[in-house]
Amino acid sequence: MPSTALTAAHPLKDVTASDSALRRFLHGLPGVDAVGLEGRAASLGTRSIKTTAKAYAIDLAISMVDLTTLEGADTPGKVRALGAKAVKPDPTDRTTPSTAAVCVYPDMVAVAKEAVAGSDVKVASVATAFPAGRAALDVKLADVRDAVAAGADEIDMVIDRGAFLSGRYLKVYDEITAVKEACGTSARLKVIFETGELSTYDNIRRASWLGMLAGADFIKTSTGKVAVNATPANTLLMLEAVRDFRAQTGIQVGVKPAGGIRSSKDAIKFLVLVNETAGEDWLDNHWFRFGASSLLNDLLMQRQKLATGRYSGPDYVTVD
Repeated sequence: MPSTALTAAHPLKDVTASDSALRRFLHGLPGVDAVGLEGRAASLGTRSIKTTAKAYAIDLAISMVDLTTLEGADTPGKVRALGAKAVKPDPTDRTTPSTAAVCVYPDMVAVAKEAVAGSDVKVASVATAFPAGRAALDVKLADVRDAVAAGADEIDMVIDRGAFLSGRYLKVYDEITAVKEACGTSARLKVIFETGELSTYDNIRRASWLGMLAGADFIKTSTGKVAVNATPANTLLMLEAVRDFRAQTGIQVGVKPAGGIRSSKDAIKFLVLVNETAGEDWLDNHWFRFGASSLLNDLLMQRQKLATGRYSGPDYVTVD
C-alpha cells in the first residue's frame, strides 16, 4: 500500500511550502458546478439494485460500517455491547459480516479493544477536542496519543474550521500533519471537515485536497453533531477529489460519509456513487466507511428479509 505522505521530489510537495503557495493552489482548483454536482448525485441515486446484487451490496455496506457511540452517557457496558454487535451483528446468522470498526471516545478505547479482541474489527477513536476542535494543539495531540496508547487502530480528527474559513490553510495543514505524526505507524488517520459548516462546495473541495496533502488516510464529511452531515452531493465531491488525487500522486485515500445515513436504500445509493465515481478500488472497507449508529439495524432487517422473504421489524435487532 503506498504511503500517504508526498515525497520531497513530488511536484505537489511545493504547494505546501508556504501559506501563500498553499492558498494559490487551493484557490486554483476548478470551481464546483453546484447544479451539475447535485444533478449527477441525484441521477446516480435512481439506479435500481435488486436481488443478488442487492444482497451483495447490503453485506458490503455492513462490512463498511463504523459502529459508533459518541455520547456523554456512554458506559463500559454500552461499549462492550456495541463491540459484541460489531463482531457478530446478527448472532442468529453467522454468515453476516462483521462491521469495519467501532468508534468511541478516547477514554473508551481500551474497553472497545477488549470487546473486539480476536476479530478483524478495528477500534476507531475521535480525538482533537471532538466535535468542535476548540483546543490548543498540545491538548489535541495529547488526546490523540492517549487514544493510540490505549490501542486505537484509527483516529478521527476534526479540522479547525475557524482557521480554514478565515483562510489560514497552512495552520490547518500543519495541525493535520502533527496529528498524523502522533498517530505513529499503528493508527490510520481520518480527517473530518464538518462539511455542514464549510458552507460551499468549493470549500469542501479545497478541504479535501488540503487533508490529502497533509497525509490523511481518509477524508470524512462530518461529526454527526451538526444539522447538515453526509449528503450524496458532498460525498460525490469528495470521491472525485480522492480519484483525482490518486491520478496525480499515485496515493489512494479513503472516504467516510458520516451522519444522517440511516437506511439500506441510502447506503446502497452511496455505494453506487463510489463505484461510478472513484471506481471498484474503493469498494472495500479499507477505503470506504459509513459513520453510523442506526444504519446497521436497517441493513440487518433488510438482509433478513432478503433471506427469508419476511420482514421481522425492529424487534429483530438490538437497540443501541
